[in-house]
Amino acid sequence: MESKISAGQPKTYTLLGADNIPYGSVTPGMLGGNRKSKIYGRFDCHAALRALKIGGYEQYRVFFADEKTAIAAGYRPCGACMREQYVKWKNEKDKQ
Repeated sequence: MESKISAGQPKTYTLLGADNIPYGSVTPGMLGGNRKSKIYGRFDCHAALRALKIGGYEQYRVFFADEKTAIAAGYRPCGACMREQYVKWKNEKDKQ
């Protein structure tokens, strides 16, 4: 999550909106995502942390204010850290 600090200015975070356009926010995002795979999840996700550790993932990383915004932007829940939401998403997808 990028942040900018200027004298007298609050720290800002770059989040991705429902329209897939980045915007600045004084509130940090609640969820992280991968722009390439269109997956969102929690910051403590073991799969994302492992991907960050081995490299190549950070360049595709995005952040969302909330789950509603991530879904509106076209991202799906992570099957590792958001299992319940993933199963619901998968079941709905299979019905289509």
